[in-house]
Amino acid sequence: MSGFWILLAAIVAIAMVYVLLPVVGAVFIRYRRTRGLTCPETGANAEVGVDAKWAAFTAAFRHPILRVKTCSLWPKRSDCQQTCLDSPDREKPAA
Repeated sequence: MSGFWILLAAIVAIAMVYVLLPVVGAVFIRYRRTRGLTCPETGANAEVGVDAKWAAFTAAFRHPILRVKTCSLWPKRSDCQQTCLDSPDREKPAA
């Protein structure tokens, strides 16, 4: 009977390595750098850093949940609603 549990643990470990890690890694790489966005509240351009670790962690279970880690408009606008991450079309084109 213990052979069954060892086999089951091995299958779960292999699934994590080949399925879960690539998804989590890709999300982390995608969000690890700051990005230029347009602030929906002020209309100003801002450099926004996403919490990449949190996004990668939540991507393991569903779509990543994005949280602002840094923003060039802070500390003046530190009470913002962080809606700049809701819409991907707000990103400024790279110059």
